[in-house]
Amino acid sequence: MLQVQGLQVSFTVYTQGLRQRRLTVITDLDVTVRAGEVVAIVGASGSGKSLLAHAILGILPHNAELGGSISFQGKPLTQARKEALRGRAIALIPQTVAALDPLMPVGEQVRLAALRGGVPAAGAREVVAASFARYGLAPEAARLHPFQVSGGMARRVLVSTAVVGQARLLIADEPTPGLHPEVVTETLGHLRELADGGKAVLMITHDIEAALRVADTVAVFYAGTTVEQAPARDFAGGGEALRHPYTRALWRALPSQGFVPLPGAQPAPDALPPGCLFADRCPLVTAACRVARPPARELRGGTVRCIHA
Repeated sequence: MLQVQGLQVSFTVYTQGLRQRRLTVITDLDVTVRAGEVVAIVGASGSGKSLLAHAILGILPHNAELGGSISFQGKPLTQARKEALRGRAIALIPQTVAALDPLMPVGEQVRLAALRGGVPAAGAREVVAASFARYGLAPEAARLHPFQVSGGMARRVLVSTAVVGQARLLIADEPTPGLHPEVVTETLGHLRELADGGKAVLMITHDIEAALRVADTVAVFYAGTTVEQAPARDFAGGGEALRHPYTRALWRALPSQGFVPLPGAQPAPDALPPGCLFADRCPLVTAACRVARPPARELRGGTVRCIHA
């Protein structure tokens, strides 16, 4: 459904006065999402997760420049095609309920999303009613404004806006932070249900444990690069099945795995080392790691960028 290869994102920024420089914040991202699959994107803040979503949707700032390739259903995803498919074949579930219009009833917002998604005007209200029923929203909730609904209800409205059309790819950007555990379970269940219905779901999250409850594959980002893509089942035990030392460190830093801290921080975009981006924090680092960045290679049913894997 979606294939991202070697994605690069750079911005032209001002330094002093009218002086400009180019800042590359994503250097080499790869990810593949198939129909019927939930792929979770995990990594620290600043690793490029949300920028990937914006690049797919074509909503990056005007000073952004893209490299690499993005394909949707086997065809290149150009800016013109992104604009044509956005809200129709590709839909976003935003990370914040602030994405809802505070001045418009939530039912009307879902109806407009249905119209953009290709639903005929004559049947749009029926589609909205069916979507509300599917996600446990009472019919009278359609008349409420965002400030009149609970956080859980607002999250269900956001899911409804994304699924009332004919979207085949759904991008869920941080769908669970700050939610009650019951609402988290409900939200994750919706994403799994959508994938089981034949859609492709890209889930961007900091919460690895939540992602593993529904994901088929996990892609791990570090400093603007995909360091590993692994089946969700590999996140088990002490992380022995994981391929990259950063992925294992993320796994072991979870409270359920002993809360083992990882010293240091990921490098800033304007201070990337010439070799492996994880070299300064890696317990396996050798001189060869600092010479060149390792390419992605297939290993045990996943991919990894590490010469020691």
